[in-house]
Amino acid sequence: MSTIPFTKMHGAGNDYIYVNTLLYHIPNPSAAAIKWSRPHFGIGSDGLILIGAATCPDADFSMRIFNNDGSEAMMCGNGTRCVAKYLHDKGVTHKNPIRLQTLSGIKVLQLHLDADNKVESVTVDMGTPILQQPQQFAVNSGSALDYAVTVDDRTFQGTFVSMGNPHFVIFLNEDVEQFPLSHYGPLLEHHSLFPQRCNIEFVQVIDDDTFRMRVWERGSGITLACGTGACATAVAAHLTGRASRQSNIQMDGGTLHIEWNATDNHILMTGPAAISFEGEIELDE
Repeated sequence: MSTIPFTKMHGAGNDYIYVNTLLYHIPNPSAAAIKWSRPHFGIGSDGLILIGAATCPDADFSMRIFNNDGSEAMMCGNGTRCVAKYLHDKGVTHKNPIRLQTLSGIKVLQLHLDADNKVESVTVDMGTPILQQPQQFAVNSGSALDYAVTVDDRTFQGTFVSMGNPHFVIFLNEDVEQFPLSHYGPLLEHHSLFPQRCNIEFVQVIDDDTFRMRVWERGSGITLACGTGACATAVAAHLTGRASRQSNIQMDGGTLHIEWNATDNHILMTGPAAISFEGEIELDE
């Protein structure tokens, strides 16, 4: 049995195990994500991210994301920022920006360096939000701006936004800190309205352009932050008249700044990236 070096990183508390597959091969990443992500019995994380070579000429590197239930995710905004920090701080590349291939397209990562030439934060061009996505959202036609979904004893009004992965954003008229996220999150994730399951954001308005958001992530459950979820929240807030095109999204693990550019319709997400620790773990062969 061999061992594999790993780096534990987080973006605003959204933590993943990172492995450089340019150097090390992971034959079964889904199984590894389940085993390694377990608290107490493994490293503990929201999942596993593999950094690899790009398979298209327009990208510099690639990333694959496996949730802690073994399912493969399309995109992780917090994860992209950590990949940028890994690649730069470990000297794999000195490109700035970095073009990163994901299952939801190529993301452009602009690195912001500190006095020691280390990545402090990253701005990610998340592309354009998609408001109509029939394969992710079981509606016949029209805008996904305002839909009612009933689970258990409550009906929630929400806005569907795809950032390459599906999100349903619900604005609450109550304290989001006290909201029973662990009860309603999984019920909504698996609702028949979402044939591919869904990430669910519960949001409270704090003041102009500032929102408190808690998230139930598809395949991971409660996480401290979700980059694509923050983007979806900012889009929903603007579409429903709650915010301008710039928002600060406060999550359990930290705050992300989101700008929805009016010129090209792209979402720009800026936030931190940090290394927690590094080590080696056994790889089942």
